[in-house]
Amino acid sequence: MPKVSTSRPSRPKPKLGQHYLVQDSAALRIVEALGDNSQSTVLEIGPGRGALTSLLAKRARRLIAIELDRVLAAQLRMHFALAPNVEIIEGDILAIDFHTLFGPKPGSTRPGMEIAPERVRVVGNLPYYITSDILLRLFEYRQYFETIVIMVQREVADRLAAPPGGSEYGLLSATTQLYAKVETLFTLPPGAFSPPPKVQSTVVRLTMAPRVESLRVAEEGFVDFLKLSFGQKRKTLWNNLKSQYQPQALRAALDKSGVKPNLRAEALSLEKSAALFRALTDAR
Repeated sequence: MPKVSTSRPSRPKPKLGQHYLVQDSAALRIVEALGDNSQSTVLEIGPGRGALTSLLAKRARRLIAIELDRVLAAQLRMHFALAPNVEIIEGDILAIDFHTLFGPKPGSTRPGMEIAPERVRVVGNLPYYITSDILLRLFEYRQYFETIVIMVQREVADRLAAPPGGSEYGLLSATTQLYAKVETLFTLPPGAFSPPPKVQSTVVRLTMAPRVESLRVAEEGFVDFLKLSFGQKRKTLWNNLKSQYQPQALRAALDKSGVKPNLRAEALSLEKSAALFRALTDAR
């Protein structure tokens, strides 16, 4: 996905297929979508050349920017060396230990004393091919995050926000909506970037609101169940689930939850999927 740039090079030389945002108004809108950050910690994923970083450094109480590109990370460290609230980390967001970053430090609490996790806001441009992986990792550590504002390929944004019943609703839709409320904010054309990408990019805001408890499901088991349900999207629920469940138990659970066996997973709301999962769990 596009990176963000503070400059407008006449002959850009993007590395690893990067595209740099050159629309200042869009950078400001992305930062403003996070809300008032004056008392907040912000995690920026893939700061690139630092346009969002520059805006956030002036607004956030604490800013941690994680950049995979070694050269860009070094440049950012130099640029923000005198900003005491900014920390640049060279690393892979999929390998970062969020407990170390945001959890209580050794010796900071007394025995029997509970401290609520720090609530962090996240912003970033997510590459298409690892969007799901990054989101799943953020959801895994959701106790630290309250708002996530991301720019993704428009088709991915449509899938994140898709309601059940349509072809765009899939595993990514269901999993994201299990953990967060999804808002599509605005879309940027290729011309907003240099060099222009071949796709449009959409900014999405996720407000963390996990539904695991209200759906009365075991989190890990239910996520695995969703993966199995959407395993082969063109297959019916029956054909996807029969590999893990005995026909008699599966038929009884479908009847109990009011789900027709010839439906596909995309037709089920999270409530219906949870009802089927609970029925199958009870049958075991």
